[in-house]
Amino acid sequence: MTLLILGVLLWSLAHLFKRLAPARRAAMGDRAKGGVALALLVSLVLMVVGYRAADPGTIYWGRSPMMTGINNLLMLISVYLFAASGMKTRAARIIRHPQLTAVKAWALGHLLVNGDLPSFILFGGLLAWAVVEVILINRQTEWQKPAPAPMGKEIGAVVGTVVVFGVISLIHAWLGYYPFG
Repeated sequence: MTLLILGVLLWSLAHLFKRLAPARRAAMGDRAKGGVALALLVSLVLMVVGYRAADPGTIYWGRSPMMTGINNLLMLISVYLFAASGMKTRAARIIRHPQLTAVKAWALGHLLVNGDLPSFILFGGLLAWAVVEVILINRQTEWQKPAPAPMGKEIGAVVGTVVVFGVISLIHAWLGYYPFG
């Protein structure tokens, strides 16, 4: 469980570094990008290894068909919001932080179907990080809506969402976590 906690903390601190210590981050210039990227890679490894090795202990709730369906819907929304962010689709003009909103939807969906302590630490910790990140960004910067995207990008985002969701589902099934109940 220690590795999992360290992974979530390192992920959060690496992402929050720019917001919590802007002068220090600015003084480091482009050199900081490599260090932050390395910290994020290490944090991902710690989270995966820590989550897989963690003893679930008490399970407060398990999967149900309804929660599995809600999780899958939240996952579709999450994948679409990631695509919308990169492609600057209509959703990116409505939602200020589509990627962080995607993380929140992803984490909430996974909390609905995983009611054990390691899941609370992993998904709850990343949900808390995303909420804090949004608050800090909103306090520090003004939002400038992106220019409208052509309809082709909207269609591309939807098609990409279906493809990526399918790949994610296949990977989950390959790992032994069948995503459809």
